[in-house]
Amino acid sequence: MYNEEYEQGYNDYDDYGVHTGDPNLDEFNRQQYKIPETVRNFLVYFRNNVNEGLIFELQSLYEHSWPKLTEDYFEKRPWPDHNEVKPIVDDDPVFMILYKELYFRHIYARIQGGPNLEQRFGSFYNYCDLFNYILSAEVPVPLELPDIWLWELIDEFVYQFQSFSQYRARLQKKTAAELDTLNSNNKVWNVLCVLNVLHSLVDKSNIKQQLEVYASGGDPDSVAGEFGRHSLYKMLGYFSLVGLLRLHSLLGDYYQAIKVLENIEVHKKSQYAHIPACQISTSYYVGFAYMMMRRYSDAIRTFSSILLYIQRTKQLFASKTYQHDQINKQTDQMYHLLAICLVLHPQCIDESIQQTLREKSYHEKMYKMQIGDLQEFENSFVYACPKFLSPYPPPTNSIPDDYSKEVIQHQTQVFMDEVQQQRMLPTIRSYLKLYTTLPLSKLATFMAQNNRNDGQWDLDKETQTLLIHLLCFKHKMKNVVWSKGASGLEGKFQSGSELDFYIDNDMIHIADTKVAHRYGDFFIRKILKFEDINRKLHHLRL
Repeated sequence: MYNEEYEQGYNDYDDYGVHTGDPNLDEFNRQQYKIPETVRNFLVYFRNNVNEGLIFELQSLYEHSWPKLTEDYFEKRPWPDHNEVKPIVDDDPVFMILYKELYFRHIYARIQGGPNLEQRFGSFYNYCDLFNYILSAEVPVPLELPDIWLWELIDEFVYQFQSFSQYRARLQKKTAAELDTLNSNNKVWNVLCVLNVLHSLVDKSNIKQQLEVYASGGDPDSVAGEFGRHSLYKMLGYFSLVGLLRLHSLLGDYYQAIKVLENIEVHKKSQYAHIPACQISTSYYVGFAYMMMRRYSDAIRTFSSILLYIQRTKQLFASKTYQHDQINKQTDQMYHLLAICLVLHPQCIDESIQQTLREKSYHEKMYKMQIGDLQEFENSFVYACPKFLSPYPPPTNSIPDDYSKEVIQHQTQVFMDEVQQQRMLPTIRSYLKLYTTLPLSKLATFMAQNNRNDGQWDLDKETQTLLIHLLCFKHKMKNVVWSKGASGLEGKFQSGSELDFYIDNDMIHIADTKVAHRYGDFFIRKILKFEDINRKLHHLRL
């Protein structure tokens, strides 16, 4: 096992120059640098474990030893170049592909200034080598990797495509040589290529068929086929579905984003969804897609479920790796999105989640949105939304500008158009809650006094405008809500409002449909939890 005996020689480590951004200076620094013996021993031991398929040891090396050595030796500088590593590991082809994937990932995550164009291309071609090795084989390849590594591999693949797309859309400050290189290599990080890889992994593993059988209570192996029974292909197929969810969301195709997850019940645990980062990412993009499709009840259920899970398992996310930083950010984004959904579509949620929304800055944001502050809606959306992409990059001969902003502005405008339509609904709801019957003219007067500071308004016109808003209220509060079925797109129309009304002879009749909190259930859960903890304590041997 890789342990302290490989840590010898740390004190003799000779610092070498940091990644400067100057290729010539970086090359000079590399030539002056000698790989520490500790790192050499680690790489040999890592290679041996990859070849022997020792999953548990690989997971320890990947999750603990690699980050520890990164922190000790390569905190702000790249790991050794692959040409320097080749002789150490006897130029093992499969291990070198995996090493380069980690090498480029480290540059994206830790190196100031990020990757240069050559490194972005190098990472893409290395992914091509990896996926060609896995997908072109006639029989399953003799490679076993921990599930956490497989998830982060797919997640990083989509992230690097996203990063390149944003880099490619920023034409300002690019040299003529860079523009020429981009123009002559327009197949690199092409959206069709990325989609093809993810769909190929899904098809190779028969994961859709496995999930369908699993959802009906059958044995997934009965339809898995030769490749699908292999853990590497099965998990890569599953994680590729989540990658497709993310990619379609980034492209603004929310229907297709939900559709790729057919036969996956997001809010239920399964043998496939055991990687916390994968569960959180899945819920973030599913919840966001539901919100943009105006399925607020489903979005609220999705966000509430995963945020409750995070609250109960937050000790898992205490580590400082880039993945856990991403989890913490996505958690904050989901609280913002949940706050937006609750303002647009008020309903009861779990008390612990409600308490978090009350205690933190979300409470102030929700208040501003409830009184119709459009700027607060926009600020919260821009912060919490994914960083959208255009499937087609701008021509390299376009006017130098940052075209990556256009697609974000477009999606923001789509969302703000929906908010604008609902702007008056919180005010109408606040008045209706106070009455059981209310004349149309009286509510129209209230609304006019509230909205027109000059005091000049026509009651008939205001009444007609109110009727439009009331019809809008009825329409917006009726959503498609999922209850059961293999697809998250299924559901029935339900009214999610806490109150309902009808109009008869210019009189509004209001009925409060809010379900009272079931405090008994809350206390029963807490009592059962207390008894469970007490029982475990009695079994402890001191």
